[in-house]
Amino acid sequence: MQSENQDAVVAAADEQSLVRRVAGGDRGAFELLMRRYNRRLYRVARACLRDATEAEDAVQDAYLHGYRSMSGFRGECALSTWLSRLVLNECLARRRRSSRRENVVPMISSESHMTSVGEVVDDAAVPEAAYGRAQMRLLLERKVSELPEIFRLVFVLRSVEEISVEETSLLLGVAEETVRSRHFRAKGLLRESLAKDVDLAEQDLFEFAGSKCDGVIAKVLARLQD
Repeated sequence: MQSENQDAVVAAADEQSLVRRVAGGDRGAFELLMRRYNRRLYRVARACLRDATEAEDAVQDAYLHGYRSMSGFRGECALSTWLSRLVLNECLARRRRSSRRENVVPMISSESHMTSVGEVVDDAAVPEAAYGRAQMRLLLERKVSELPEIFRLVFVLRSVEEISVEETSLLLGVAEETVRSRHFRAKGLLRESLAKDVDLAEQDLFEFAGSKCDGVIAKVLARLQD
């Protein structure tokens, strides 16, 4: 326990030092900050916007805002929480702007142009297990994207980023019990959705039709003529 407390103190001191350096215009420190929080902030944005390109743009804009306003960071919450709030605010602003534009030009989501598994992973170049994991990852990403936003955000924060209930509550501005119930519901919805896909896939297991079927028949008929 003492070691954990010491680690927390060191981490907090390191964070404060990083904030001071960034506030002073140290771009090297800012690059370090971005590398430290990139994955988390992208996942938050991706969960909110459900569009990979929009999410990247939102993170970039949030970083720029954070860099310019770093001197205003008072340490009342963790730096990661403060940055995540900036990203969420940027995402919400983008959605508001998008909703106004959709009456004229509907926004095309990258979900409708999802890259095929074959384009993401070359199954001839990687082991079968890795290819299977890539397929599963894409399936899970699609299923998470289909969750209602209130459940999707909590799931990404709690299950993917493994952020505590307390910090998730602070970030989203909801009660801790709400975080727990939404997380539970999100996992339930995912299980139900995945189970439906499994049920449908069972009907096609070891499919034997088309050229395979024709090939066996042709071979048998050929052998009968021998």
